[in-house]
Amino acid sequence: MKRLAALLVEPHARYQYANVLHGIRLGVAVILALLMNLITRFPHGEWTTITVFIVLGLLQYQGAIYTKAKERVLGTVFGIAAGLCVLGLDYVTGSWTVVYYTSIGVVSALIGYAAVKQLGYIGLLTGITMMMIISGAEQNALGEDGVYRVLNVLIGTGVSVAATLILPLKSTLMWRFLLSSNLDACATLYAGVGNHVEQGETEMPKPTNTPRLIKLRTRYSSGEDEAPVDRSLSQALARINKRLLTVRGHIAATANETKINKQTLEDIQRTHRNIIGTIDLLLQASPRLARTGIDEDNHVLLQHYQNELTHAMRHVAAVLRSPSEQEFRPITRILVADYPSVGQLSFEWQGYFWLTQTLQQQLQTLSDLLQDSKPKWYAASGLRYQRREQQRIRRAGGESDLDL
Repeated sequence: MKRLAALLVEPHARYQYANVLHGIRLGVAVILALLMNLITRFPHGEWTTITVFIVLGLLQYQGAIYTKAKERVLGTVFGIAAGLCVLGLDYVTGSWTVVYYTSIGVVSALIGYAAVKQLGYIGLLTGITMMMIISGAEQNALGEDGVYRVLNVLIGTGVSVAATLILPLKSTLMWRFLLSSNLDACATLYAGVGNHVEQGETEMPKPTNTPRLIKLRTRYSSGEDEAPVDRSLSQALARINKRLLTVRGHIAATANETKINKQTLEDIQRTHRNIIGTIDLLLQASPRLARTGIDEDNHVLLQHYQNELTHAMRHVAAVLRSPSEQEFRPITRILVADYPSVGQLSFEWQGYFWLTQTLQQQLQTLSDLLQDSKPKWYAASGLRYQRREQQRIRRAGGESDLDL
């Protein structure tokens, strides 16, 4: 019962079961469309349900649905205007066949040009609606069939928009939760990369007047100099990349809901992608370190980086999920350049350290971008939801992710 209640009140639970809820909502919308057909009894009522499937079928989230609905309404209105203009011209000229078909061809060409140039889906619907009006006029002088089809399209669009209020799925919240989940997964993967290289049981002989070197081996090594990357880490990376592609689909709708400049969201997405790419490079580099040594001081530095950056990723993920107005804290400011001893390490270890510092800079960039845009995406997530979640946490006597 608690799980069912969570689906009704908690957006994060709805995010986890978005596909199931989308199917339920589409089914409810189709039933509502059929009931509207029974009430209005307009001819060509099938266009009502067709429109529901067009607007809702492949779209789950409010921002994207509203955008699609707006485009469908505008395309329908423009199409009505274009169709009536063609019919009016035909009436004025005395139904000259050459003028009639030429006007249809010219208007269609203009619509096609506008569609590929700027209007896109609106242009496509303008042409379709215009032809519905014209085709209806060929059956009767007033083009009633075309008009009824247009009315059914508008009703179907209204039903689709209304259905988004049933268990709403806001793109802004989904964007937050997806990004948060990926950062948590990146933290786990990065920690796994660190665990992939661990201290061996034997140490290299200590040469005279040189730091003691620790021979490292991979956890999954089997006596070979270079062990393959653990399969589970590679599978985790594949899931992260899949989620990255899903985030991409929410950018336009999130920009629409939050009024954040789309370029800012693109910068966040690019930094997000770069973080994943850097961790991938670290993952691929880790097996090569099994056959090299590192001195104790730099090994401590490596562990420091490992702990700090793992915690940083988890903190950014927690702030993204949190219903409270928490701030993103600065990422560790330690620099490889402050440790000249790194330059004395082998090529493999130097590359590993510089990649780690690159990851540090990317996390700081992401944190700054999210902090600067937070007032807008926080407000667009629904302040009522934020307050309700805070109250729920307090009533349960629990701790948020940020308190752990």
